[in-house]
Amino acid sequence: MKSGRGPRAVRRYGKPQRERRHRVTRLGRFVCGRRPDWNPLRRASDHCETAVLAMLLITFFAAAPFIAQASGTIAHAAAHRVQLAEMASAHRAQPEALARWTAPDGKKVTGEVPLPPATVAGATVTIWTSQDGQPADPPLQNSQVAGQTNIAEAFGVIALAATLIVVGLLVRRVLDRHRMAAWDRDWLAIGPRWNRQR
Repeated sequence: MKSGRGPRAVRRYGKPQRERRHRVTRLGRFVCGRRPDWNPLRRASDHCETAVLAMLLITFFAAAPFIAQASGTIAHAAAHRVQLAEMASAHRAQPEALARWTAPDGKKVTGEVPLPPATVAGATVTIWTSQDGQPADPPLQNSQVAGQTNIAEAFGVIALAATLIVVGLLVRRVLDRHRMAAWDRDWLAIGPRWNRQR
């Protein structure tokens, strides 16, 4: 006796395909929420926040080169003054022995001085001394002055960015308070009517 059921078509499925969803990143949502449009849900505070953000970005890109140059100039001048002062107060001396050398005023000084490796006894080595003939560090090199200038330029730009970020966050905080107050006013006006309709 045949069953009343007919042959069933069996579909074979491979691995289920994942649904393709447009994953919106945080940055994407941020940019999308800040673009100027005529969305009726956007409040004046939203447009104000977008304008402030645009002004802060323009300010950063316009001012960063000048801030970097000014910071570098100030740091370079300060480092150069230190370099000149060190060069004026430090003098090269020729030790006549491992621990004797002549001070700038001609006085013989005895003391411990660092010597390069493999220095033989009786060799002449150049060292830097202070005005009173004591061993001193060499003055700043030009590469060190340039390095301090580069660091100051970078810190100037970072300080500008940090300042503008703080300004942006403070503006956003003020605007968020206005937005929440506006939502509260709207809810007080519409909430009772909405509750009656339910």
